[in-house]
Amino acid sequence: MDFLRPSTLDEALAAKAAAPDLVPLAGGTDVMVELNFDRRRPPALLDLTRIAELADWSEDGGVLRIGAGVTYRRIIDELGGRLPGLAMAARTVGSPQIRNRGTVGGNLGSASPAGDAHPPLLATGAEVEVASIRGVRRIKAQDFFAGPKRSALAPDELIAAFRVPPAPGPQQFAKVGTRNAMVIAVCSFALALDVSKRTAGTGIGSAGPTPLRAAEAESFASELPWESREPLPDPLVARFGELVAAAAKPIDDVRGSAAYRRHALSVLGGRTLRWAWEEYRCGST
Repeated sequence: MDFLRPSTLDEALAAKAAAPDLVPLAGGTDVMVELNFDRRRPPALLDLTRIAELADWSEDGGVLRIGAGVTYRRIIDELGGRLPGLAMAARTVGSPQIRNRGTVGGNLGSASPAGDAHPPLLATGAEVEVASIRGVRRIKAQDFFAGPKRSALAPDELIAAFRVPPAPGPQQFAKVGTRNAMVIAVCSFALALDVSKRTAGTGIGSAGPTPLRAAEAESFASELPWESREPLPDPLVARFGELVAAAAKPIDDVRGSAAYRRHALSVLGGRTLRWAWEEYRCGST
C-alpha cells in the first residue's frame, strides 16, 4: 500500500485525479478501523494532515467556512458559542483522544447514517464544499448523502470544507446509545431555531439509509408562540415529536429495533424542542 503525504491542497487534488481509488486520511478514526479489521485494502492512502488550509476556519460573508481537517475538539473549544448544536454533537463523539483527531470532514467522507455531525449540519442548512482539479462546488448537506456510506462526491473530489451560518437562535442535539459514552448512535436528533425567521431546522441520524430532515415538523414550527414566548403546551410538543418520528425510515439491527428508534425520536424531538424553547424564552433573542 502506497502512502502519499501532499503538503498543499493542489497536490492532493492532483494525486486524487491521477488515482481516484486512493483513500483520503485525516484523523483516521474511521479508516484505520476498517484497515485493522481488513474491511478495506486500498491501493494507496492520501494523508491530508499536512495541508494547513484544511485545518483552518474563517468567516466568509457572514457564513463560517470550516476546513475539513478541523477537529471535533477545536469545534468545541473555538466554535462552541457560534455553532452550539454542532459542538453538542462533537462532545458525544468517542473519547477525548478521538475528538482530538477526528474531523467533521472525515465524518462526511464516511457518509454513515449514524455520523454524529450530520444531523446538526442538516438542521442548520450547511453546505459541503468539495474540490477537484476541475474546480470547486458546493453541495447542500441534505443532498450530499446518497445512501448508506455513499455520498455525492465524484471519484476525483475531496471534501475541502463545510459552510454553515452562525446560530441565529437556540440549537440542541440529543443522542440515544446502548451506553452513555463512546457509542454509535441508536438514533439522534438535532434542532436549530431561527428566531428572526420564526423557523426550525431539523436533522435525524441513525434512523434511515441517510441522515434525514423532518420536513413536516419544520413546517409545524410555524405554530409555535413565537411572539408571546409562552411555555409550550404538552400537546404541541407531543405533536412535534410525532412528526419527527414519522420522518424517520428506521430498520431493525443489532443496536435497536425500528419501533424503538421511532419512539426514541419522538421523545428526543419533544425534549430538544422544550430545551431550545426555554432558552429562547429566557434569552434576549
